[in-house]
Amino acid sequence: MVRRRFHAMGTEIELLVDAASVEGALDAAEQEFHRLETLLSRFREDSELSRLNREGSLEAGPDLRRVVELALAARARSGGRFDPTVHDALVAAGYDRSFELVPSESDTYPGLSMELDMDVHVQDSMDIHVEPDRIRLAPGVRIDLGGIGKGYAAERAAEILATAGPCLVNAGGDVATRGGAWPVGVETSGDLLTLELSGSSGLATSGRDRRRWRRDGRELHHLIDPRTGAPAETNLLRVTVAASDAIEAEVAAKSLFLAGAEHAAAEADAAGLPAVLVTDDGRTVHAGGVA
Repeated sequence: MVRRRFHAMGTEIELLVDAASVEGALDAAEQEFHRLETLLSRFREDSELSRLNREGSLEAGPDLRRVVELALAARARSGGRFDPTVHDALVAAGYDRSFELVPSESDTYPGLSMELDMDVHVQDSMDIHVEPDRIRLAPGVRIDLGGIGKGYAAERAAEILATAGPCLVNAGGDVATRGGAWPVGVETSGDLLTLELSGSSGLATSGRDRRRWRRDGRELHHLIDPRTGAPAETNLLRVTVAASDAIEAEVAAKSLFLAGAEHAAAEADAAGLPAVLVTDDGRTVHAGGVA
């Protein structure tokens, strides 16, 4: 087993390949993460995404167009729970820079409103247009592709590594596998639960226990509820989902997190979507076929 770790997309990346002599594939997979970060990061002024958000229209490359298309499809099938147009709500809440640079506690940033229910979140269904070589945003619309961008990068890296052998890519909790059987530890309320991922599959976790901070004495986090434009208020602390790929897992985890414990368990059961739910009162709920 060959392993490599590095930092990209604001998180720690881990690559595992069950083969020998895989340095070339590891190099290519790592480079793919860095390449996609230069395109998809809202924290890089020169990225394609930042230029699109500034200019409102951009002759975009295939990767940005594809990730935006994936985000729009996710918004449609999640009933709006997953929404890429929460950019301004994230900034208003204080997540306006790479997370390691966000102060853990401070007063309100000058120039940022803390009226978090303001109209800076969900737009209408015609707010983003993806054309064959261009993306157009409606006036006032800016997008964030953080979670789904990491899932996309994990899938792309897994495709590269799979040319060398069975592999696993872990992008800060967004996991993509190709071939083999991979035991993955999932945090519960007080222990670890091991799930096995096999073949081509994905896993992702959404929660409010990691990326959080305080502003004016109020605890905030990065999971915006598009219905309110504010950090989501839910009785769930964390949701982990296994799915067909890392992108689908990322979307499902965010959607179930916003649903709350009772509805999330019922939805996961109905969809046959393996999920581990941790509630804010310390309970662990298994759903979607998780024993």
